Amino acid sequence: MSAIAVKHKPPIVTTLGFIKAVQAWKHLRSEIASSVAGGINNIKSAMLDESKFDVHLKLWALRIPRELCKVATRILNGYLLDRARIKPITEDPSCEKNRYMILSEKVQNVDLSDIPNPKIDELKGLCKIEVVPYSLTLGYSYWGADHVLKQILPPGLEVPSSFETIVKYSIGVTLDFLFELFFPPPHNCHIAHLNIADELIPFKDVIAKVIYDKNHPRIKTVVNKVGTITNEFRVPKFEILAGKDDMVTEVKQYGATFKLDYSLVYWNSRLEHEHIRLVSQFQAGETVCDMFAGIGPFAIPAAQKGCLVYANDLNPDSIRYLKINAEINKCLLVRVIQNLIFPFSNPVSNAAHRVNGKTKSDDIRLAGELEEVPCNNLSNPEGIEGSPINADASVAAVKRRPESCQEAKSIKGGTNKRMRGSESFNTKPWEHVDHVIMNLPASALQFLDAFRGLIQRRYWKGPLPWIHCYCFVRSNETKESIISEAESALNASIRDPIFHRVRDVAPNKAMFCLSFRLPEDSCSNEDITNSVLHSADIKS
Repeated sequence: MSAIAVKHKPPIVTTLGFIKAVQAWKHLRSEIASSVAGGINNIKSAMLDESKFDVHLKLWALRIPRELCKVATRILNGYLLDRARIKPITEDPSCEKNRYMILSEKVQNVDLSDIPNPKIDELKGLCKIEVVPYSLTLGYSYWGADHVLKQILPPGLEVPSSFETIVKYSIGVTLDFLFELFFPPPHNCHIAHLNIADELIPFKDVIAKVIYDKNHPRIKTVVNKVGTITNEFRVPKFEILAGKDDMVTEVKQYGATFKLDYSLVYWNSRLEHEHIRLVSQFQAGETVCDMFAGIGPFAIPAAQKGCLVYANDLNPDSIRYLKINAEINKCLLVRVIQNLIFPFSNPVSNAAHRVNGKTKSDDIRLAGELEEVPCNNLSNPEGIEGSPINADASVAAVKRRPESCQEAKSIKGGTNKRMRGSESFNTKPWEHVDHVIMNLPASALQFLDAFRGLIQRRYWKGPLPWIHCYCFVRSNETKESIISEAESALNASIRDPIFHRVRDVAPNKAMFCLSFRLPEDSCSNEDITNSVLHSADIKS
């Protein structure tokens, strides 16, 4: 068995060497922090003196009639000022008929001896050459964030030398100093998210101000993640470092618009390509179950493609924004399941647990409600017909609205050109599902036991579903060990699994997607209906 290749720095050969390296790194960070501690109180005022960034250039310029500027530009190619965002041709303040052609810094002499004679002769053939001095000041507003940060942070601290585009207007730097810029115009995404390393914490305010200054008005809020993610909804805590306190924004991906409150729900723009990759495997008319749907990065594009999507999430705020996003994108094929979870591995216990409507937490309703998104404007939900569990029993039945997709599409404002909204989905979810998405890499493998005996062959139609389970894999783990963990949860053997590397999340940790068809051995050939109802009667 070979370990999964995870991109990381060259390994340290010995344990002793590793310990020494860790100690040296901690010592360096401690020294850096102590060396700047004394001046922390003056960081904002001293380090952001914008006048300190002024660079004064003493240059030469040629006064040329404006109608000859195009020809003169060709002649002086390579000898005009070449600075980003600075035009080498500007107006002559003394005469509107003339223009100044600003020469490069390498032209030092007023006699233009730094320019080849043939070029000077050609210019003289056009007009009389007049050389004038020209002063140019490059101030704080001219310099980019990387240049400014290099100037203000102490030596020894790693600062970004360039910005890497991750997604449209999303930029990241290093694992220690990660900057994500969410700004897909023309939408209202305006949040810059910083993960600032410990040694940079004393400078977090000045870093945020620079990021804000260099990206405003596109960026209106700069936040920093505080601590580690510990809540059950996997939503980080943020502190606002610059700009206004507004965490509600919009992001656009693959033609879909996602509205979200960044402080209440999870979102990661760097997963855009993975969303596209997985959804591209779905076909119009298929049924998809998104177990950890969030605000809909998989569910919305799948519905736009013409799939019927059952979407669930534990976070009520994610459910709220999922419904909003389905309405914004006019997705009629999204069915939202609120708080429908399966904490037990035994299918009879699961079903009985759902029948009784009891949960581990009083805030979660296992019985859940299956409903269409608000954009359908449908009301008066009725009980599902054809359920394996007797509808006459005293059971908290799962509910859905009876209208078909064809009927829903006829509602004013409910069309979507990108999906086949006219298709009717008559198959019930206990009869057939094509794909199940489990995008919770920290613990999705532990949820696979929910599939033990969940599918009853008596009701199921067609092939078993594809399971797409996301997980984190460390450098000391193997594909075989991950598959073994999945098989243990399923209590069945997996055939022909597919491993797809999504992205590196740390030097020795990567995110993978494990795709496989649900094993036949995980299905139940028994009718558990009577067992469930009998169990419910006993407990009641």
